[in-house]
Amino acid sequence: MSHTEEISDGISDHVTKFRLVQSDCTWRSQIADCVDVEGQLSDAKLYETSTEHGVSWTVVSPIVFTYRVIQCEGLLDASNNTLLFGHISNPTEFDIHNNNDKIMKRFIVIDETVNNLYGSQVAAYFEARKVMYKILPLPTTEENKSMIFVTRILEEVHKFGIDRRTEPIIAIGGGVCLDIVGLAASLYRRRTPYIRVPTTLLAYIDASVGAKNGVNFANCKNKLGSYIPPVATFLDKTFLWTLPRRHISNGMAEMLKMALIKHKGLFELLEKEGRYLLDTSFQTTEGTKAHTDAASVSTRLAIETMLEELAPNLWEDDLDRLVDFGHIISPELEMKILPALLHGEAVNIDMAFMVYVAHEMGFLTEEEKRRIIVCMWSLELPVWHSDCTLELVQKSLSERLKHSGGLLRMPLPMGLGKARIYNGIEEIILCRAFKKWCEEHRAERLDNIKET
Repeated sequence: MSHTEEISDGISDHVTKFRLVQSDCTWRSQIADCVDVEGQLSDAKLYETSTEHGVSWTVVSPIVFTYRVIQCEGLLDASNNTLLFGHISNPTEFDIHNNNDKIMKRFIVIDETVNNLYGSQVAAYFEARKVMYKILPLPTTEENKSMIFVTRILEEVHKFGIDRRTEPIIAIGGGVCLDIVGLAASLYRRRTPYIRVPTTLLAYIDASVGAKNGVNFANCKNKLGSYIPPVATFLDKTFLWTLPRRHISNGMAEMLKMALIKHKGLFELLEKEGRYLLDTSFQTTEGTKAHTDAASVSTRLAIETMLEELAPNLWEDDLDRLVDFGHIISPELEMKILPALLHGEAVNIDMAFMVYVAHEMGFLTEEEKRRIIVCMWSLELPVWHSDCTLELVQKSLSERLKHSGGLLRMPLPMGLGKARIYNGIEEIILCRAFKKWCEEHRAERLDNIKET
C-alpha cells in the first residue's frame, strides 16, 4: 500500500496515512506502509493532508466499550462477590482487587422507595465486606429526572471521594435512577465507571442493558444525555417481588415490544404465560415446570433480543432502529400527562396504535391484530388513551422527521415476531387507522371508568 492513498470515506481526496507506535513511553507516527514496527501498535490512525493553504490532520480513533450483563440471585448476600467484583472479567485483576489491603470504597445512589425496602440490606452487605460506603437515597421519579439530581449526585461523590478507575458508582433502582446516575458518572472526571442494579422489570430488560443515559430537559424526555454504558449490570429478579402489580405490567410492555418486532416464540409465551408471570411477579414458585421456566425464558429472550439490536449500534449512528417501536408518539404522550402514565404504559398505547397502522397498510391480518390486542389486555396494559389525539400523533411524527435526518424511520410489525422500518405513511391511512383505533377502544375505556 502506498503511504499516499485515496480515502473514500469523505476524509480527503488524497492523504498520507500514519499509524501510531508506542516506544519508551511515547507515541510516534509512522508511515503506514513501513515494514518495521518496534513497540506497541495503536488501532488509531492519523491522516495528514497538505494543501496550498496549509496542513490538516484527521484522527481516526476507535473506541471500544466492554460491559457485562449478569443474571444473579442473592446479590445482597454477603457471601456473594458479584456486587463488589462482578464487573471485573480478568482473573488477575480480580485477585489484585480481592487481596488488596487498601480499604475499598463504594458510592451508592438508591431510589428512595427502594431504600425503604432494601437500604438496610445494602448497608449490611458493605459492612460485612468491610467496605467504606455512602448511600444517597433520592426520589427518582420521571418528574424529578433533571440536571438538579445529577449535580446533587456529583456534589456528594466529590465530597466522598472515589478512585475513578477502580471504585465504580452503583445505581440501585428503576430506569430513572439508572439514567440519572449514568449521566452523572459520565460527567464526573469525564468518565467514571458505574454499575446498574435494576429493581423494576422495565429497567431489568430495557434501561439496564444499553449505553444510553440522560435526563429530561425543556419538557422533553431525555433531551440531555450521553452514550456511556455501565461497566456492568447485575440482574437479580428477586427485587421484582416487592413491585406493585402495575409496575410488573409496565415492564412487560417492553418485553412485548421485543416479542412483536423480533421473536414470535416470545410473543406466544407471553400469550400463554403472561398472566401467570404478572400474578407471580416473575418469581420461582411451586408449580409446574412450564410455569417455572416461563420467568427465566421470557426474561432471557427479552434481554438477548434487546442486546442483539443495541450492541452493534450503541451510539445510534444508524437511526433505523427496530427498538424504537412504541417510542414514536409515546414520549410526547408521556410528558404531556405526567404522572398519569408509566413509561411502559405509554409505550404500549403507542404500539397498539401502530398495530392499527400496520393493519391498515396490509402488514398484519385481522387475526394477528386481534391476538396482539388481546395479549396486551391480558398483561393489563392500556391500549388507548383520550389524550393521544390525532393532533398529538401528527406532532410526534413531525418531530420524528426533524430529528431523524428528514426520514420518518417508523418501525412497524410485519406479522408476529418481525418488523421493518418505513419512511413514509399516507395521511389517509394514518387517519383511517386512528379512527378505527378510537372507535374500537374508546367505548371500552368509558366502560372501565363507569365500573371504577
